[in-house]
Amino acid sequence: MPRRQVLVQLDDAHVAELDRVAEAVDESRSELIRRAIDRYLEAIDEGVADLRYAEAYRQLPEQLDDDAGLRALASTTWPER
Repeated sequence: MPRRQVLVQLDDAHVAELDRVAEAVDESRSELIRRAIDRYLEAIDEGVADLRYAEAYRQLPEQLDDDAGLRALASTTWPER
């Protein structure tokens, strides 16, 4: 995929930390930043999906009878062994 250069300004502390991690994992700053952006965007997408799910559930909650399964088991006649 073609890449575009984007200027991002970082303070000295961020650059130092980025350099430390890049050296530890033997990757470039750019690769670390790309991976971080990918993970951040995935987390945003997951968060949006979670919010949509929660809203749908709020609008139409499940009607679960927690005791129905237990009542069914209690009335079941089990075969003899």
